Amino acid sequence: MSHTPESAAVEASPSKAPGITPRAFRVKLRGSVLALIRLPNRREVRGKLHQLSTSGGLINLEQPLDEKLHVELIFHLGEITIREKVEMLFPMWATQGWLQPFRFRDMPEASKNVLETCLLSFMQQTQEPTA
Repeated sequence: MSHTPESAAVEASPSKAPGITPRAFRVKLRGSVLALIRLPNRREVRGKLHQLSTSGGLINLEQPLDEKLHVELIFHLGEITIREKVEMLFPMWATQGWLQPFRFRDMPEASKNVLETCLLSFMQQTQEPTA
C-alpha cells in the first residue's frame, strides 16, 4: 500500500457558527492511498482512499459493501500503519466504481491524534514546492 503526495488536496471546513460542532478537516487523497478492508468473514477487499479525516472518509471500491457493515480498515500514511474499525455508510455510484463513505468506530483519542498528525504531515508534503 502506497501513496503519492502530489495527488492530494486539502479541504478545511471549520464552522464558526455558534452551537455547531466544527467538522474535522478533510484531506482529498484522490485514490493515492491504497487500503485493505477486512470483512467480518475474514475476506479482504482492496480499495483506494478518496478522502480522509479523523472522523471517517470516502473509499473507492469496485463493488459496494453493505451499509452499516462493520469492518477493519488498514492503510499506510507515510511510515504509519492505520488499522481501525469502521462502519460503512450508503455507497454512491461513481464513473469508475463506487465511492463509499465510512466512519471510524470507537477510535481511541491517541489513535485520532496519530491520524491527525499523519494527515497534517501528508498535507505539508503535498504543499512543499518541488525543486
